[in-house]
Amino acid sequence: MSIAIIYHSNYGHTRRVATAIAKGVSCHTHAHLVDVTNLSDEDWAYMDNADMLVFGTAVYLGGVTAGFKMFMDATSKRWVTRDWQGKLSAGFANSGGLSGDKLAVLQHLCLFAMQHGMNWVGLPLLPTGSSETDLNRLSSFLGLMTQSNDAPAEVTPCQGDIDTAVWFGEHLAKTVINYHSNQTQSH
Repeated sequence: MSIAIIYHSNYGHTRRVATAIAKGVSCHTHAHLVDVTNLSDEDWAYMDNADMLVFGTAVYLGGVTAGFKMFMDATSKRWVTRDWQGKLSAGFANSGGLSGDKLAVLQHLCLFAMQHGMNWVGLPLLPTGSSETDLNRLSSFLGLMTQSNDAPAEVTPCQGDIDTAVWFGEHLAKTVINYHSNQTQSH
């Protein structure tokens, strides 16, 4: 089983979150990071064969980045032929602001996945508090939300957001494993 973590990151903050999700996924199954700025035929093949696609982007002006939108538009042939229909999917959004309109971006990513006929997986983790060391401190359930202060990607998002990303990755991997186990048993 495998999970493709597909992201766009202009300054490295969103890549750091994608890497943390991959760390969590790797505890249970195979993760592959896909940077949409340099897509290869192998990346497309991996996405087409992956059991789950996780979409992630920085938030710019209340929406996905231009780079991520170009990726979304490039999937139109897969949309027409329903290549990704039935796959599991999830998403994450990173912004500089505490709110940063991340919810709007998660809704956009979810709608994109629904357009492809995919099954969306949220973040079922109750917030543990609001400090920068707490899990799900931004209290999101549709997907993962992280915040990057105006600092280098090596130090932001904060540790709580990175730990939440690892938790999210583990949750996604377990979901894929359970989903396929249930599919096998029902056939």
